[in-house]
Amino acid sequence: MKLGIIGGSGLYELDALENKDERLIETPFGEPSDAYICGIINDVEVFFLPRHGRGHRLMPSEINHRANIFGFKSLGVERIISVSAVGSLKEELRPRDVVLPDQYFDRTKGSREHTFFGEGVVAHVSFADPACAELRSIIATAAEKVVAAKGTDFDVRINNGGTYVNMEGPAFSTRAESNVYRQHGFDIIGMTSLPEAKLCREAEICYQAMSMVTDYDCWRETEGAVTVDMVIAHLTANTALAKEIIVNFCGMIFSERKCGCGNALSNALLTQKDAVSEHARERLAVILGKYL
Repeated sequence: MKLGIIGGSGLYELDALENKDERLIETPFGEPSDAYICGIINDVEVFFLPRHGRGHRLMPSEINHRANIFGFKSLGVERIISVSAVGSLKEELRPRDVVLPDQYFDRTKGSREHTFFGEGVVAHVSFADPACAELRSIIATAAEKVVAAKGTDFDVRINNGGTYVNMEGPAFSTRAESNVYRQHGFDIIGMTSLPEAKLCREAEICYQAMSMVTDYDCWRETEGAVTVDMVIAHLTANTALAKEIIVNFCGMIFSERKCGCGNALSNALLTQKDAVSEHARERLAVILGKYL
C-alpha cells in the first residue's frame, strides 16, 4: 500500500521517514505545493507533501489542490491522511483535541478548482459521505492507542466524526460568522480540507482529515480573539502528536481496501466515451484511464 500524508500548518516534514527521496511531479494542472518527500515508515511506502510548501509560503487560497492530489495519484497513492489546524465551534472540542470529520460544509467560492473535470469531460461523483469511513476507523484506533499510552495526565480527546466548515481565509472568522456556524451545529472550521476531499473522491483515493484543534475560533469571547501566537503555541503540541499517530498508523496491518472509494468514478462519467477528445484523454489518463 502507498500512503499519502498532507502536512498542514506546523507539519512540514516527517522525522520518522527512512530512505528519504524527493520527487518533483509535473501535472496538467500546474505545480504541486512542493516536492513529494518519499520514504518508509514501518514498512509502509509513504509520500509526504507539505500543503503550504516548506517554510509555509502558500496561503490557503493559493494552494493548487488539483496539482497536489493529481501528483499523489500519479505516484500510485491509494490512501491519504490530511493533517490540518482547525478552530473549534463547540465547548467540548478543546485546543489540542483531535477531530476526524466525516462531513463538510462549503463556504468557499473557488469550486472550479475543486474538480478535475470540465473542458469537454463531465462527471459527477457521489459525495454524500465525503470521507472514507474505513480509513477513519483505522486512524481513530491508531490515535486512541497513542493517547492511551501517554497515561491519564495526557488530556487529549480523539473525536471520531464531526462537520468541518471550510472557509476561504486568510482572515479568521468574524464573531457573527462564528456564531452562525455554531447555531447550525457545525463542529470545526478550517481553510483547506474540503477541496482535498472532493478531489480525492474524483481520483478514487481514500481520504480522511486529521484535524488538530488550535483555538475556539472567535465565538468564545472569554478567550479573546484568535491570534497567530495562540495558534502556534498549540500547533507545536499538535504537530508532535500528529507525527506519533502517523507512525502508529503505519505500524498497523493493512488489508485491501473494502470501501467504495476505489470505484467512485464507475458510474460518474456522463460524457460519452467517443466524445472525449484525445487531449482530454491524455490530460486525465491518470484519473480516467481505466474507464476510457
